[in-house]
Amino acid sequence: MTDEIRLRGLRAFGHHGLFADERANGQEFIIDVDVRLPLAELGDDIDRTIHYGDLAVAIVGAVETDPVDLIETVAERVAAIVLGFGARSTRVEVHKPSAPITVPFDDVSVVIERGQL
Repeated sequence: MTDEIRLRGLRAFGHHGLFADERANGQEFIIDVDVRLPLAELGDDIDRTIHYGDLAVAIVGAVETDPVDLIETVAERVAAIVLGFGARSTRVEVHKPSAPITVPFDDVSVVIERGQL
């Protein structure tokens, strides 16, 4: 299946990480999501598809609560939300642009795919 709804650059402020200052001060996380579902089968009916506005709010809410150590866990949490909205499968990328790395870098991210691939 190649039909997708894509959300890019969702921004959420969370307190995830292994280090005490990450937990105390928090940082921005950027989320990219591909929501895979059979769009041709759904027709022109909002009740049969996924409302990407509601999905975006749910994703940001999940990232901004319940701190965890790893962004891998954040990605799993986001994937579960997307599948819970009715997607057949999803690809989730969680970016941590302020990761505690001691050399210059642009981005660190984790990518997972879940569901009927």
